[in-house]
Amino acid sequence: MTSSRKLHIGMSLAPTWLSGDAWRRGDSGVEGLFSPHYYVDIAQRSEAAKLDFVFRPDTLFLDAARLEDSPGFASLDPTILLAAIAGATSRIGLLSTVSTTFLPPYVIARQIQSLNALSNGRAGWNIVTALDGNENFGLSDMPSSDERYARAKESVEIVRRLWEGFPGDALKLDRETGRYADPAAIRAIDFDGRFYKVRGPLNMPDMAEDPIPLIQAGASPTGRAFAASIADAVFAASPDRDAAIELRADLRNLAEASGRSADKIRVLPGLSLYLAESRGEALELYMETHKRLNRGQKFAAVKACIGLDLTDWPNDRPVTAEDLPEEPATVKNRTMAGLLRRLIVRDSPTPDELLKRPEVIGSAHWQIIGTVEDAIEGIRDWHDAGAIDGFIAVPGGSVSSMHLTLHELVPRLAEAGLFRSDYSGTSFYSHLTEE
Repeated sequence: MTSSRKLHIGMSLAPTWLSGDAWRRGDSGVEGLFSPHYYVDIAQRSEAAKLDFVFRPDTLFLDAARLEDSPGFASLDPTILLAAIAGATSRIGLLSTVSTTFLPPYVIARQIQSLNALSNGRAGWNIVTALDGNENFGLSDMPSSDERYARAKESVEIVRRLWEGFPGDALKLDRETGRYADPAAIRAIDFDGRFYKVRGPLNMPDMAEDPIPLIQAGASPTGRAFAASIADAVFAASPDRDAAIELRADLRNLAEASGRSADKIRVLPGLSLYLAESRGEALELYMETHKRLNRGQKFAAVKACIGLDLTDWPNDRPVTAEDLPEEPATVKNRTMAGLLRRLIVRDSPTPDELLKRPEVIGSAHWQIIGTVEDAIEGIRDWHDAGAIDGFIAVPGGSVSSMHLTLHELVPRLAEAGLFRSDYSGTSFYSHLTEE
């Protein structure tokens, strides 16, 4: 199946190209990670390539142990960072991550609407429920997955109603009559739900013509249903093409079941790109990045994810579906656990084979290690198979891999007719809905 629709492409501002040992390279620029200039440069390069958006993921906790040998999760606040980027760009979308578990919906609505005003309609909200950080917000334990999504559903409804409650045309600014605004056009929402009670209205008007895009990353059954009901796009973990095809088909069916058009939801998996001038150099880049990730750490990651201890497992004995422990009722990351269990059921890998997979040593993202030509071929294959509507680039290994993505790969996709050659609109929403 060949699709005529053009891809939608975002760029991660999380410096994935500095993960593992890549930050130790002389050209990494790691000293600038807490400076806006580092990210403004990436955003400007992304805008020159005509990308839909730049995206800053986020966590609200710090794993201090990881800082021993990697940048870890330490980062600038995404919405504040994107506000700084807004003044240095003019067309590219700005996707901020805000947790519905920890931040009140009124604050979320105000922050994202403020970013939208500062950027002239280029803000987007990446809706996350969070996997950790509860102790920073007075909670002894994380709420269950079902409770987090129930809270998220309420939060999104409140945020949307707050945005709608203060329309920009309520402002009259009539100097002659002295009428600043029409109070009758500004509405309280009087929301009274299970988790929140919010009167409103928001104290920030909606000045944009287009709506603010909503992006979501849930891939568990509950997460998929939630995303299909509200999201304009889904940031998906899809380590292989079959997983991507299944996810996209399911999300489209779920969107229709919730009363939406299937074409209203776009599936954008993360694409981990280790790019170099030759395949050998790309593989070397990949191996160099992960050289300090030993077997013990990988086994620990598997055990933490699905409860399977492979420490003393014979190297020549495949891991099969029968070896999987019963799935616990509570799983920290249900998406990752599901993908790892699916891999074992489908492939019965040996431990060595398992430990090379992105489900174990990455974030379960689609992965291409090779040249720009290899990346074009892989992206075209997934696009033509109906597996994706686009992707979010998460380059790995080096700054040069990131530059190859933006300076060579994306322009070549445009030349091949798979991506836009110029912007046709000015808002984030217009980029994301462009055919």
